[in-house]
Amino acid sequence: MVEALAIASGKGGTGKTTSTLALGMALAERYDVTVIDADTGMANLLFHAGLADVDTTLHDVLAGSAPVEAAVYDRHGLDVVPCGVSLDGFRDADPTRLRSVVADLATDTDVILLDSAATLGSRAGVLPVVLADRVVVVLQPTIPSLSDGLKVQEYAAAYDTGVAGLLFNRVRDDEAIDRIARKAEQYFEGPTLATVPESDAARAARRAGEPLLAHAPAAAAAAAFEEAAATLEVRESPSDVVADRFRRAVIPDSP
Repeated sequence: MVEALAIASGKGGTGKTTSTLALGMALAERYDVTVIDADTGMANLLFHAGLADVDTTLHDVLAGSAPVEAAVYDRHGLDVVPCGVSLDGFRDADPTRLRSVVADLATDTDVILLDSAATLGSRAGVLPVVLADRVVVVLQPTIPSLSDGLKVQEYAAAYDTGVAGLLFNRVRDDEAIDRIARKAEQYFEGPTLATVPESDAARAARRAGEPLLAHAPAAAAAAAFEEAAATLEVRESPSDVVADRFRRAVIPDSP
């Protein structure tokens, strides 16, 4: 049984990768979790997870030069599939192969988290949203961020991908976020999973090359991500059905 969730924002700077790993670690208390860096053009999950020196990444798998098992690393209770950062690796990678990668991994995990690209301006950027069962939309409490998040929801709906929930991240104004979150729920399909405060601990974790929940588990931001994972209702489907759907997925052109 498995569900694939794309962690998406529609813009950069929302803390999407931090959110992906934090949700993954929190969910790993109940499920087997696999995190995939599906941002093949601007990958940075490997730095957050302490995997900057690994030999094999998703780029190699998408280029057909390595099996997916060679790019899976056990870190902090998660299976992590990092993507490389070299221009040559990006050039040689075929993003359409992500379908078979996710299908293969779906047979041996409970939850797949796809760390998506910051924008929906390319085939590689939209693919995780199209492949996922649902998306978690990471937002900041600003009008541009909400607008970009609505674009993610609109595109997801066009491919029958649901919205699992909203995650407000890097929040500085507690009073304002309550008002904005209530208003956002009028336009977004999913509930607000949690509001995560701006955090020095999150920045320190990035510098240390560790997920927030490993680096500072007592931080207020870490507690908020734990709340988000507890609020998120994972909808598991038979693994073989999900794997077959991934392999048959129609890949769209750029939006």
